[in-house]
Order: sequence, then C-alpha cells, then structure tokens
Amino acid sequence: MIRLRLTEEADLDLFYEHQAEPEWAAMAAFESRDRATFFAHQRRVQSDPNNINRTVEIDGQVCGSVVSWLDEGRRFVGYGYGRDFWGRGIASEALLIYVEEVVPERPLYAYVAASNVSSQRVLEKAGFQQIHRHASQDDGIEERVYRLD
Repeated sequence: MIRLRLTEEADLDLFYEHQAEPEWAAMAAFESRDRATFFAHQRRVQSDPNNINRTVEIDGQVCGSVVSWLDEGRRFVGYGYGRDFWGRGIASEALLIYVEEVVPERPLYAYVAASNVSSQRVLEKAGFQQIHRHASQDDGIEERVYRLD
C-alpha cells in the first residue's frame, strides 16, 4: 500500500543515496550532488514554507519523495525514487495521490528531460499534458514542460 507522509530528517540519507546512483542521475538528466551540497539544498527545500514535501512509502518502506515548489508564480512538482522501486507503478500512483489529495492547486507544472520517457508516462497517467519543449538554459538538455489543469 502506498502512503504519503511528511518528510522527516531521517529520510534525507536515503534520498541522498537515491540521487547518487549513476542510473538515477542519468534518468533525471541531472548531476548528482555531493553530500554537503545535497544536504544544504535539502535544508533550503525543507525550510521553505512554499514547498510541499512528502515522503512516499510502499508497505511501510521509504521508496522516494514528491515535492512541489513555486517558480516565478507557477507551482511545479517533481519526484524521485530509488532504482529498486522503478517500473512498479509506484511513482504513478503516488503522483496521483499527491495531486488529488495534497496539492489541489491548478495549474501544476513539471519539467522532465526529453530522454526520460518513464517520467513522461508518470506525468501523463496523472493527467499532465506536454505544453512546451526547449533546451535548458543551464545545461542545454532538452526538456519538456508538462501542465495539469
């Protein structure tokens, strides 16, 4: 059974390990952070009252997280899971719960690397639709922007 709960400090070590996996970084098309940078970023994310952070558990085991933040007045969502939990429908189900029960605000937006077909499917299953494609200004990686109305 999937459950979303408030993120706790104890969850962050596992989230660090997830993002440090080379396969995770390649899928997300984003460079893993070293430990100090990761925890500094997480302290900012966790302390910002505009962010809505949830830890995702499956049968009591922490498997990932879903977060929402404001960027130039628009609310975005993002998520990440340990590789052992990929391909099991967990991300899709957790995102549906998150957008229906935790963040009812609309529209919601999400960025995803064009190469990350799995994440695009997760967004589409939750009702997001692609609205734009562009190369990221930061690193030139082709991104797709999705919106949920």
